Amino acid sequence: MKSILDQIIAANKKEEAAEAASLKAEMNNPATTPSRRNFLKKTALGGVSLAGLMGLGIEDTIAQATSRVNRASNPSELKITDMRVAVLQNVGRTPIIRIDTNQGIYGYGDVRDGGDERYALMLKSRILGQNPCNVEQILKSIRQFGYHGRQGGGYAAVEIALWDLCGKAYGVPAWQLLGGRYRDKVRLYADTPGARNPKEFAQTMKKRTQEQGFTWLKMDLGIHVVREQKDALVNAGFWKIDKQVFSSPDIMAYSNTTHPFTQLQITDKGLKGLEEYVASVRDVVGYEIPLSSDHFGHFDVNNSIRFARAMEKYRLAWVEDMVPWFMTDHWKTVTDAVETPTCTGEDIYLKEGFKPLVDKHAVDIIHPDMGTSGGLLETKKIGDYAEEGGVAMAMHFAGSPVTFMANVHCAAATQNFLALEHHSVDTPWWENLVRMTGSKKMVEKGFANVPLDAPGLGIELNEDEVRKHLVKDAPGYFEPTPEWNEKRSHDRLWS
Repeated sequence: MKSILDQIIAANKKEEAAEAASLKAEMNNPATTPSRRNFLKKTALGGVSLAGLMGLGIEDTIAQATSRVNRASNPSELKITDMRVAVLQNVGRTPIIRIDTNQGIYGYGDVRDGGDERYALMLKSRILGQNPCNVEQILKSIRQFGYHGRQGGGYAAVEIALWDLCGKAYGVPAWQLLGGRYRDKVRLYADTPGARNPKEFAQTMKKRTQEQGFTWLKMDLGIHVVREQKDALVNAGFWKIDKQVFSSPDIMAYSNTTHPFTQLQITDKGLKGLEEYVASVRDVVGYEIPLSSDHFGHFDVNNSIRFARAMEKYRLAWVEDMVPWFMTDHWKTVTDAVETPTCTGEDIYLKEGFKPLVDKHAVDIIHPDMGTSGGLLETKKIGDYAEEGGVAMAMHFAGSPVTFMANVHCAAATQNFLALEHHSVDTPWWENLVRMTGSKKMVEKGFANVPLDAPGLGIELNEDEVRKHLVKDAPGYFEPTPEWNEKRSHDRLWS
């Protein structure tokens, strides 16, 4: 027995020395924020070596063992004290929020790409003073303020930040709080902007697989590819389609007109041009690689079916957002008419929005974006519900590494997961926005590593890098937001 204890004590001393060195290195790092440095100092004071266990009675042994509990966090006494933002120039704009507490622990979340930080800031007065570890209780009080599309971004950002905070408070990864993990690596699909020359585009796709190691690809494959070909489209001139525009302020613009109401059609010549485009990619990457497609344009069910059938020989992994997600019966018509899997969901808020699609098996794959769908736990609930209905789940993403890592934790905890989008493969500074607090890199050869030895989301912001990419006309780096402290409304939804 003595020799066994000696071995345990020796191993413990080695572990403590490594932990102490790691803490010291992080505290001495200029990039470490003052609140994080204070948190680490408290952590360093909390431990007692197992060497002291020799010869102790059972009561003293328990007391000594439990003295290593992290005293920097007392979860039952945590209180939310602040919410601040830093808006990145990333995929248009991506606001990062930080929720602070009375114990120096904080959590990060993203308002979805292209969203407004005020969607999150308006929730600040409703969560101040709350214990952030009461995640579901807090979320039930604010879920009425989210909606589909970018309007879900504030609610989702708060949800993500709360799980990050809760994981740090209890010293466990976020996936553990979701019930455990199914995988240690998360498969990524690389979003790849299209090119007018199909041969050039094919070589870009080749780089994705051979150099960058991705095992799943996605491309924009829509009417914009053939818009300059004579007689490829019908009625395109009326809409003045010179490129895919998704942010026009004109309510009557093409991008704001629901698909069935444009009366755009694809001719046989247009379909042939699109086929040639896909064939050139398949010739380079082969058929082992799943190849997904997106951004077709706004046209009706009939043209959706014609398009999907024309592509069947190339075995696309899915055709995405061919009609609006809320037109469940239209989706059912398309899905029943084609062999290629159908996919939608990036603009749907909460599980309730996905239920009609799953219940009718109107699509083969659901595609939530965590920045809209409601965060980690809500997206896992969506995946679990889809799994019961025999529907798979891929995950849409275009934001900062904060929500990317939130997606990684959710994907690790969800069984019917297929692949997660990586939208910033070609942005050299993107990964540098954060540093991993665990022992593994964020992304390696087309897969994201699931943090196994780091609490919360497993990241800290790299302040110097974030400051380089802030939106010029937005507030600075997590400036105070006292104007959002006061709640002025009665939010109850019933009398």
